[in-house]
Amino acid sequence: MNNKDTIHMSINEFKENGYKVIDWIADYYENIESYPVLSTIKPGELRKSLPKNPPKDGENFNNILTDMDDKIIPGVTHWQSPNFFAYFPCNATGPAILGDLLSSGLGIQGMLWASSPACTELESHVLDWLVDMLHLPEKFKSDSFGGGVIQDTASSATLCALIAAREKISNGKINESGFDNSIRVYTSMEAHSSIEKAVKIAGIGSKNIRLIEVDQDFAMNPIKLREAINKDIKNRKIPAFVCATIGTTSSSAIDPLNEIGEICNEFGIWLHVDAAMAGSASICPEYRFIHDGIDYADSYCFNPHKFLLTNFDCSCLYVSDREALIKSLTINPEYLKTEVSQSDAVFDYRDWQVPLGRRFRALKLWSVIRYYGINGIQSHIRGHIKSAKFLSDLITEDNRFEVMAPTVLNLVCFRYRESNQFNKLLLNELNKSGELYLVHTKLNNKYTIRFSIGQTNTTKDHVLNAWKFILKKTEELERTMVK
Repeated sequence: MNNKDTIHMSINEFKENGYKVIDWIADYYENIESYPVLSTIKPGELRKSLPKNPPKDGENFNNILTDMDDKIIPGVTHWQSPNFFAYFPCNATGPAILGDLLSSGLGIQGMLWASSPACTELESHVLDWLVDMLHLPEKFKSDSFGGGVIQDTASSATLCALIAAREKISNGKINESGFDNSIRVYTSMEAHSSIEKAVKIAGIGSKNIRLIEVDQDFAMNPIKLREAINKDIKNRKIPAFVCATIGTTSSSAIDPLNEIGEICNEFGIWLHVDAAMAGSASICPEYRFIHDGIDYADSYCFNPHKFLLTNFDCSCLYVSDREALIKSLTINPEYLKTEVSQSDAVFDYRDWQVPLGRRFRALKLWSVIRYYGINGIQSHIRGHIKSAKFLSDLITEDNRFEVMAPTVLNLVCFRYRESNQFNKLLLNELNKSGELYLVHTKLNNKYTIRFSIGQTNTTKDHVLNAWKFILKKTEELERTMVK
């Protein structure tokens, strides 16, 4: 560190190093396809390369950038590579990164309206925009009895919705006096694991979750849901919460909201809809069918950081009754009381989430929507869904493979028509090559390869080249197995 009067980075140093960081990020994106998609380092390898003790004296920022290249990048799995087809995408784009940089630069803590009014009001406004963009019910807007809030992930959104449902069914007694073991939660066997985790964190207990059977397309079977609810009522249990999924992780299945919603309405059960990945697709009118029946929902979440060009973390939670959510999460110590908050004229978003503190996440979402516009976002989504249909057709044309689930949006599930072991070996060969990255699931107890298309810069050519590479590795493995 250079000799100077202060230990802090000067404005001129900040400018100089800031330009270097932007250049570094730009170079990273320009060269991202030169890196193996999946990191190849071994466990503990990075830590062995780092000093055992922290530096006593400060270093030049250039040293940090040098270590980014030499030590950090080898340990990175490149989620922003156009050849990343694993999990679901975690999009980053120029306007999102710059919006996040603005948020970091302001460095605010937006727990209360008073702690930064712009943080709260921009968030409410942008989430109201998204209600219109995704054609969601008006009851989710901030000028109704409901409203929206940005959480970190869908896991947190589901947990908050579950706690609100828990308190509503118990008239607030659980928050006050402890847990009642009679509450039941329902979701499909294909629903995300975060729902079971939320049940555990909320104190309901995993033994009180009912995993409902699915149909041939891996969507929740409403008949089985009704049977499970009736059985629990007969046994003097209290059905409190149903989570329906729009775009399951394993197969992108879409639960039938109309039928599920009617059941929830009949029994007075809170309906939460998890549309983490798929929800963004409804910005395109031709894909709004995924939300048929959404009017029944008491809460809804989707992740712009998956398919709406906004970098992680950014998950939008909507509720139709914000008082139910706020009452279940509010703690009001003297040092957080403000005159404007007590007037009910504003939202204090700390009451809409588990943590007290919160970042200015709305800035990056606002930047994305303004930069791309509705037309630009629609073009992005349509292109990736079209590429998925293209890949699905290619797989269908090769009788050595089978498509394991309907290709509704941007996920293709397929397998080689052989043993689970062959497919495991194939996936391993693909991933260790560094050319692409895929992960697996099991559908009907068959080892299935997932091909998720949604990374910002992925094109049809990337998909086609990936399929050609899959065929190449398949043929190599076939020859090995014959020998």
